Amino acid sequence: MTVSATPKIRIQSIDILRGMAMVIMALDHVRDFFHRADLGKAADAALNPTNMETTYPLLFFTRWITHFCAPIFVFLAGTSIYLVSQRKSKSELSAFLFKRGLWLLILEVTIVTLGWTYNPFYNVIILQVIWAIGISMIILGLLIHLPYKLIFTIGLIIVVGHNLMDFPAIASTLHGGTLSELIYFADFSIINFAPNHVAIIVYSFLPWTGVMLLGFCFGKLFEKGVESQQRINTLHRLGWSALFLFVLLRLVNFYGDPVPWASQSRGAVYTFLSFLNVNKYPPSLLFLCLTLGAGMIALALIERIQNKFTGVMAVFGRVAMLYYVLHLYLIHLLGVAVFYAQGFGNADISSPNNPFFFKPNGFGFGLLGVYLVWIVVVVLLFPVCKKYDAYKTTHQKWWLSYL
Repeated sequence: MTVSATPKIRIQSIDILRGMAMVIMALDHVRDFFHRADLGKAADAALNPTNMETTYPLLFFTRWITHFCAPIFVFLAGTSIYLVSQRKSKSELSAFLFKRGLWLLILEVTIVTLGWTYNPFYNVIILQVIWAIGISMIILGLLIHLPYKLIFTIGLIIVVGHNLMDFPAIASTLHGGTLSELIYFADFSIINFAPNHVAIIVYSFLPWTGVMLLGFCFGKLFEKGVESQQRINTLHRLGWSALFLFVLLRLVNFYGDPVPWASQSRGAVYTFLSFLNVNKYPPSLLFLCLTLGAGMIALALIERIQNKFTGVMAVFGRVAMLYYVLHLYLIHLLGVAVFYAQGFGNADISSPNNPFFFKPNGFGFGLLGVYLVWIVVVVLLFPVCKKYDAYKTTHQKWWLSYL
C-alpha cells in the first residue's frame, strides 16, 4: 500500500509560504557558518546578532527575519497533517505520525547532525527543529483520537500558558534536569551523555508541540467546503489579531516573553530593536504571535498570486525535507572550500568550544559575503529540488512520504 505524507491535492499558498520560509532559513544557516567572528566587538556581534550592545540594524534584521521560519514550518506541518486526516482513518494517521516522528528523530541525530558538524565521530549531537517536529508528531499521533476542540484547547493552553514557567517561583521548582531541558527550558543546553560526547538541546519540544497542535486545527480553513474569500478574510482577522496581541502584551512588558524590552542608551532605533527582540529558545508567546500572525497575513496575500516567484517558492515548499538536508551539506561543503581558500590547514579543522568542523576563528566573510553565499546556495539547490519535485509528483512510493 502506498503511503503519502501530503494531501493528494496540494494547497498552493501553503507550499509557497513554506518554500519562502525554507529559503529565508538558509540565510540564517549561511550566517551561522560564514559570518566572520574575529576578536573583539565584531566577534560578539557575529556570535549574537540580537545583542543590543554590539549589533547593528542590518545584522539584527538578518537574524530577526529568519525567526519566522521555524514557527511557520512547524505550524504548516500541523496543517498538512490535518489535510492528510481528511483521507485517512485516525488509526492509520496515528500509526503514520508515530513512524514519521521516529524517523525524524533518527534523521536529526544522524544525517542532520553530521550536516551541521561534519564531525564523523559524533562528539556533538544537535537537537534542533527536526527533533522537535518528530516529538511533536508522535504526541499528535497519540492525541489524534481526541475531539478536534480538545486538541485545539490543549494547543492553545500550551502556546498561551507556557511562559508561566518562566516566572522564578515556578522555574526554580521545574528547572534543573535533562528532562526539564528537553521539555521546556533548553537554550543551547549541553548534556553529557558519554565520555567526550555531548548533546546540545537547542529546541525544547513542548512549545513547538503546541504550535503543531494549533497548526493542525488551523487546517480546517483549507477544507474543500471553505470558500477562498471566506478563508482570506479569516486569515486576515487571525493574523492582525495576533499582531495586535503582540503589540499590546509587549507594551505591557509583563507577560509573554522572558526578556522584557528596554530603552537603549544607543538611541531610539535600538530601543525599537529591543521591542522586536522576542525570545526563540524556547519560543515565547510574543514570538509566536509575531511570527505566526505575520504568516497568516502572508497566506492571505499570496492565496491568489501565481507568478514565476511563487512557482519557484512552491517547488521548495513541496520538497522541504530534502531541501533542509541538502542545504546543510551544501553550505558546509562550500565552507570547506572557503576554509582552504582562506589559507587554513588541517590543524585548524577542529576548534576548541566549537561544534562545527572547518570553522576556526577568523574564518568567513562580512555580511555582504554572507548574502552572496546564500544566493549561491539557493540557486544551486533549485534545479535539484525541481527535479525531485517532478519525480515526487509522478511517482507513488511509500518512502517518498519520509522525504
